[in-house]
Amino acid sequence: MAYSFRSCIPRLLVGALLALPLAGKAQGTVVLTGKISSKTADTVAVSVRENPLDPKEQITYAKVDNRGEFRLALTVNGPTRADLVYGDDVADLFLEPGNALEVRFKGKDLSSTVSYKGKGAEANTYLAELDERFIENDGFQVLPDNINLYEAPFLSFLDYRRKEEKKFLDNYAQDNELSPAFKEYAKAEIDYSYANDRLTFQDLREQVVATESRLKMTPTYYEFLNDKALVNNPGALQNEQYQEFLINYIHYLAISNNHQRSDPDFYQVCYDMAKKQLADPVRVIIMGRVLQESFRFGHVKQSAAMLENYRSVDTKNLYYPVLQHDFETHKAFAIGAPAPNFKLISSTGDSVNLRQFAGKLVYINFWRTTSGLCLRDLPYAADLAKKFDGKNIVFLNVALDENEPAWKQLVVGKKLPGVHVRATGGMRSAIAKAYALQDVPAYFLLAEDGTFLNTKPKRLSSRAAVDEIKESFGKASTYSSTLPASAGK
Repeated sequence: MAYSFRSCIPRLLVGALLALPLAGKAQGTVVLTGKISSKTADTVAVSVRENPLDPKEQITYAKVDNRGEFRLALTVNGPTRADLVYGDDVADLFLEPGNALEVRFKGKDLSSTVSYKGKGAEANTYLAELDERFIENDGFQVLPDNINLYEAPFLSFLDYRRKEEKKFLDNYAQDNELSPAFKEYAKAEIDYSYANDRLTFQDLREQVVATESRLKMTPTYYEFLNDKALVNNPGALQNEQYQEFLINYIHYLAISNNHQRSDPDFYQVCYDMAKKQLADPVRVIIMGRVLQESFRFGHVKQSAAMLENYRSVDTKNLYYPVLQHDFETHKAFAIGAPAPNFKLISSTGDSVNLRQFAGKLVYINFWRTTSGLCLRDLPYAADLAKKFDGKNIVFLNVALDENEPAWKQLVVGKKLPGVHVRATGGMRSAIAKAYALQDVPAYFLLAEDGTFLNTKPKRLSSRAAVDEIKESFGKASTYSSTLPASAGK
């Protein structure tokens, strides 16, 4: 699941969840004027993502003068969630056409010192106070402490937090004039942070509380998901928590129907469920979110087939161009994509070609002798090779070393198992570029047909590496069997 507690959501990634769905509303200008005490940077910016499936942000900058003053104007398509950015600090914004905000804050501490005056100040002051009172308060967050609770006390915690947040919103709304759009947004923030945290609790607790086994929930725990208004709620479309809840909800439905993330057809199942269970306008967005997951973790041909189907769903062509670009960006290293071939010289002087291992699993380990992490993995690599001795797998170790004698002395002197080759040029070599390496160690697991099976397999030192490799034999054919007929052409 995509765990989405409010404190865990990157703020620069959420503005789009408001902007595009409201594109049909009146466009207008927002003006921010401000004063920064003890400025630490020469520019201030407002960031908005106009498309919820596009990571690119629309950023409007303004110069901060010597007095710490600035003026910034931008156009928004209706009520819009945005971010005020100064240096590395970020504060939430809610902008509506016609807003004219006066902003003040300290240069070294934007988020906790920001204050607002003018048209639109009420909503943004609420967000600042909400952040300080609830979001930055660990007592009101699932992590780090409340994740340790059991079911009954955890539900009590969620119920108490929701009650306090609603009380805070109601009291604030009585004393301040809030727009209908912002009230709807704020209410959805409360409702869907509750729904998200409740939905993802069981899975997250299993990962975080390693000393205990997975909690078994009571039969009524997930009954709140039967509320159809919770799932298809057009009024909540402006809120980022709503869309996070829906992607988690689709994952939950798939897993509840005995489909696991490791299943070859998991993302196809999620795509079909989103298409069936959700209603427009959010349906097309969540189907797009599933596609983006498939581009990164699913089979390339299955992703291509779903993307082609998506064209008929996205009738206004709002998201397909972004998804098409995303697919093209990731397809080279997706499951089922052919791994780049290479020809290198081994430690014994033989020429080694990747294609010569066709018909076998290939675990590629990119490393170098000057990396402490790589050297620490050597004993585990030897143990792993012994465990699979005689099996249909090759452990191919590609050294990105400039110093050939030192590499050869280590490999030969230590009698390291597996196939060892070296790439001249190190991290600047053709193979490092072909596999888009940023650093070492880096690992790739290739299927018997020479395609990527896992671009981030378990490390050699991981206890789970053995099970992962065992489960990988013949998996390429399993993937192929789940592909639609047109995808294989």
